Amino acid sequence: MKINTKIRYGLRAMIEIATANNSEGVLLKDIAQSQNISNKYLDPIISSLKVKGLIVNVNGKSSGYRLACPADEITMLDIYTAFEPIIIVDCVDNSNFCTRSCDCCAKEYWDGFKTELVEMLSKKKLAQIICETAKS
Repeated sequence: MKINTKIRYGLRAMIEIATANNSEGVLLKDIAQSQNISNKYLDPIISSLKVKGLIVNVNGKSSGYRLACPADEITMLDIYTAFEPIIIVDCVDNSNFCTRSCDCCAKEYWDGFKTELVEMLSKKKLAQIICETAKS
């Protein structure tokens, strides 16, 4: 399993926004510069985080960003699913994908794997990630 770049950069942007000590929020260009991500690539990442309701503009369009709720209420699952759904294997979520969906000997394993992954991502809060990265 490989985590895509948008999810990785989305987490970095969330950490940057959460740790900023600026009442005006953090500008996209400042996140891009400090995280070494192009503005063009970061823009749709920020947009996805806004659509998911994880960040908001402080003073409307063209202003800085801040978290929409406290970092201890935002899970890694929230950040991950801002960019894509949790799909382990196609047949787990779409029984029409495979003719063996009803009698597949491995389906139960993949169902359990997905459940464990969702639980793991749900337990990890942005605030914990920030504390853990500050220690390293």
